Amino acid sequence: MIKFKVVVAGAKNVGKTSLIRRFATGKFEISTLSTIGVDFETKKVIVDDTEILLNIWDFAGEKKFRLLFPSYVSGASGALMLYDVTNQDSVKDLYDWINVISSVPNSPKTKILIEAKTDLKRKVKKEEAQQIFEKFNFQGELLNTSSKTGENVEKAFEMLGREILKKSLQKCTNCGEMYPIELKFCQYCGSKTA
Repeated sequence: MIKFKVVVAGAKNVGKTSLIRRFATGKFEISTLSTIGVDFETKKVIVDDTEILLNIWDFAGEKKFRLLFPSYVSGASGALMLYDVTNQDSVKDLYDWINVISSVPNSPKTKILIEAKTDLKRKVKKEEAQQIFEKFNFQGELLNTSSKTGENVEKAFEMLGREILKKSLQKCTNCGEMYPIELKFCQYCGSKTA
């Protein structure tokens, strides 16, 4: 099984913890306490017949905790960034999160942008988020999610896993195993990279 560290970032109350818990447990909790500092979950996901274990790091959205964020981002393969479709300020806050993640040495190669709380009345125009998506070269697609209804929650993490695989691994033409792109030889059979 392949393991990847992923981080989930976004403003306070955008629904990061609810999204992660819905993905990990399949349940939605109406009252979720704000994350203090950092929280952690793991869950297996199967992407195109490849089993992946996602180590998911959930960060507090409050500005006072952002000093901790860079040390946890280092070494992550992917970042799932959320904004709340009912909160315009959460879109503006994305710029801070993008800057923090981009400034970290060895920052995640894969970044996915997610719309949260799409079961509620939208106040943020989709076009605005699409511009951010394109400007900062997010991967996959801009995806609507609702932790309450479960809409696209699994799909968001599967998309993240799929995009990480594309950027991180290659399939050996000799043995068929997946191994890191940066290696010159397959770690399973020793064949040279084409």
